[in-house]
Parts: sequence; structure tokens; C-alpha cells
Amino acid sequence: MRSFFLGGGFCFGNIRQNVENYHIFHLLKKIYYRNMSRRIVVTSGKGGVGKTTVCVMLGMALAAMNKKVVILDLDFSLNNLDVVAAVENKVVYDIGDVISGRCRVKQAMIEVERNLFVIQSGHSFSDNVSGQNVKLLIDGLKNYDFVLLDCPAGIGKEFARAVASASEAIVLVNPTLSSLRDADKVVNVLLSYKLDNLFSVVNKVRGDLVLKDKLLSVEDVEDIIKLPVIGAIPDDDGVLISSGEGLKSSKAMKAVRLLAKRLIKGDGKIYDCISEYKGLIGKIKSAFKSRA
Repeated sequence: MRSFFLGGGFCFGNIRQNVENYHIFHLLKKIYYRNMSRRIVVTSGKGGVGKTTVCVMLGMALAAMNKKVVILDLDFSLNNLDVVAAVENKVVYDIGDVISGRCRVKQAMIEVERNLFVIQSGHSFSDNVSGQNVKLLIDGLKNYDFVLLDCPAGIGKEFARAVASASEAIVLVNPTLSSLRDADKVVNVLLSYKLDNLFSVVNKVRGDLVLKDKLLSVEDVEDIIKLPVIGAIPDDDGVLISSGEGLKSSKAMKAVRLLAKRLIKGDGKIYDCISEYKGLIGKIKSAFKSRA
């Protein structure tokens, strides 16, 4: 964890060095974070990796664990958070309206379900929305446990605007060399922001192809990208054809629930994407999947 200042100029880094009781240090951290939201930007090197869908599913999983969550759509060019969350018919105001003063933050928040809200970006107004504008908006969301930032692909202006407001980042990748090559560029940029936590999640994992060495394993991804992998999400047709409430019944949602638990507790299991393809029954399932 990075050093943070507590009132009176005291620094956690110094406290940890000077206080012999390690538990006191962790207690001070809890007191400091009690009134702060965890601001996590979900980003990647390229488009089509699944950032928006993972944001929505992660928000649902956290909300089901009694955490209050807000997801901000910060992709002003290709925004579709409302569609994935199945609230596109409820959008009245967006981030641009909040920043321009046409509405309050609460008015732009759309309730997806209990404990989960989204704020949609607009196709217009993008050039007038600065990183400072977004940060000020997020600063007003202190009553929420998690603020998830759905980041546009690449490392351009919109990427910088999203990351500047975050304290943590999840780099979402697919288990392919092309995805990891682009993600590596993103990681190098993220390191300059000195975030508290920088993780990776592997999405769209085909366990049958991993066993056949046609796709990279989670361990391969971690070795290449040099980031701790805190989640693996299987490739799932149920996600492809679903949105909103329908996402909860998907196989991928089981993996996202494990990811949510790791974010809350700091440790835990990662979904095993390959076990179902092992053994005789697994080989039969793999053979049918390859023919599909």
C-alpha cells in the first residue's frame, strides 16, 4: 500500500515503521478508509475484451454481498453501459448533465438493482469533460463502497481522464498474445500513476483450448504481464446473449463472484476454467465444444 496522510501530517508509512504493534497499523488504515470509496478503473489495451460486461457483473456480485456500488461509463465515444445493464430506457441525465450543472449526481444515477447504480456518459460533451471534473464528481460518492470506472480502450485522452480518478486498476485481458501485447503498454502507463493496487483479470478463457495449448493459461498470463491475476472468467455463450438480470445465471457469474470476494477480503479462490474439461467426461465435452 502507498503512503497516505492522516490529519496532522502523520503518514501511514512512518507509523508502520515507528509503531511496534502491527495490528495498530491495520486499525489506523481501517479508520482512514472507513469513509472512502474504493475507486477501481477497469481497463485494457484493446476493445472487445469485455470491460463493460465485467464491470456490470462485478457490480452485481458486489451488490449481492451488501456493498453499495456505482458504475460510471467513462467511454464517451462507444458508450453502452446502459445497454449491458439493461437500463437504456431509464436514462434521463448523464455525466455531462451533472458536470454542466443541469442536474444533481443523484438524478443521473440509475438504479439497476438493490445497492447497484450506474451513471451513463453522453455522446456529446466529451471534449468539455476533464479528468478534474470526473474526479470532483467521484469525490461526492463517499457513501458508496465501490466506484467502478468503465474505461475506454487504448491509452489516449479518455483513458487518462478515467485513470486520473482511480486509486486502483484492473487490467482486463484475453488469454492471447495480441491482447497481452496491448495490455503491456497499458500497464507501463498505469505504473506512472502510482496506484494503490494494480491487478489483472483474465476474461473469455476457453479451458478446453488451454488444455490443448491453443490458448494461454492463467499462469502464462501472470508470467507475461507481470501483474497478480486475481480472477479468471470462462468464455460463456450465456454472457454473449444476455444483459441485465440475465447475466446472473451465466457460468461466468460464478467466476465473477469469486473475483468480488477477493476484492473484498484480499484473498480467496480463482475460478478454475479447465477442470470441467479433464477426465473422460471432460474430453467428451471438449470434443462437442470444438465441433460447435
